[in-house]
Amino acid sequence: MLTRRHFLRGFGGLTLGTAALGSYAFAVEPGLMLDVTRYNIAPAGWPADLKLKIAVIADIHACEPWMPAARVREIAEVANALQPDLTVLLGDFSGGHKFVTGPVMPDQWAEALSVLRAPLGVFSVLGNHDWWHGPLPSMKPDGAEGVRRGLRQAGIRLLENDAVRLTFNGQPFWLLGLADQMAWWSFRTGARRGADDLAGTLAQVKDDAPAILLAHEPYIFPKVPDRIALTLCGHTHGGQVNLPIIGPIIAEERFGPKLVYGHATEGPRHIVVSAGLGTSIVPVRFMRPPEVVEVTVSGPASKGAPLLQS
Repeated sequence: MLTRRHFLRGFGGLTLGTAALGSYAFAVEPGLMLDVTRYNIAPAGWPADLKLKIAVIADIHACEPWMPAARVREIAEVANALQPDLTVLLGDFSGGHKFVTGPVMPDQWAEALSVLRAPLGVFSVLGNHDWWHGPLPSMKPDGAEGVRRGLRQAGIRLLENDAVRLTFNGQPFWLLGLADQMAWWSFRTGARRGADDLAGTLAQVKDDAPAILLAHEPYIFPKVPDRIALTLCGHTHGGQVNLPIIGPIIAEERFGPKLVYGHATEGPRHIVVSAGLGTSIVPVRFMRPPEVVEVTVSGPASKGAPLLQS
């Protein structure tokens, strides 16, 4: 028989459990945890003797107290510890919500990121929040100029519809960076217009060396030609809240389920979508902790199942 005492005891336990989960989702996972997630990918046509390790940093969303400059520096040092050949940043340096105690200005996160090192260099694209507003959503937009200055200060090369030919161990490959696909957004109508130019970016590729594309949003992936072996994206935060059984609560119809998080393929093309580091809308993460991603790209001769480790 369910007595009043049993009911109150059960209700109290449920309340405490809910409070504990809420505290974890608000404080522990977004502010204290940091995973390293690894993928081994062997695209068709990738040279057998070109093995490339890439460190991927996405969606920093710098702000106090969730992502202060000291935490950005810690993330940069974790990326350096992977000893990557190439480091890439996938946009959204600006804070993504209003639940903050203060901004982290571009010169602050830039100084923290200036320690990034990789033999082939450090490259970046911009994200939608870098365009939509200043360092916080409450601050006026400046056409992403503040973020551009921060990246220059940090010694990070920004790619906006640009293609760069790099060489590693005598083997050439192309690194392409797409401008943001949601640079201009109408909150009233929901209409969006991008600064991206995929055709113009691809036109800069002048030979048949393999190519990797950096793009903040994964929207572009269905349009990417087979010429691009690997696309690296952020933006989705991996759903940010990943509920048991239900999965990511992000509206999957916007991306397609396989474009919310992780490694997926479409024909010979591969994509990796990072869960990123910061948060947007609300400072909550659940079962989708912040991550630095390590992607090792190699030829089919060394092909194995994609490796996922945290």
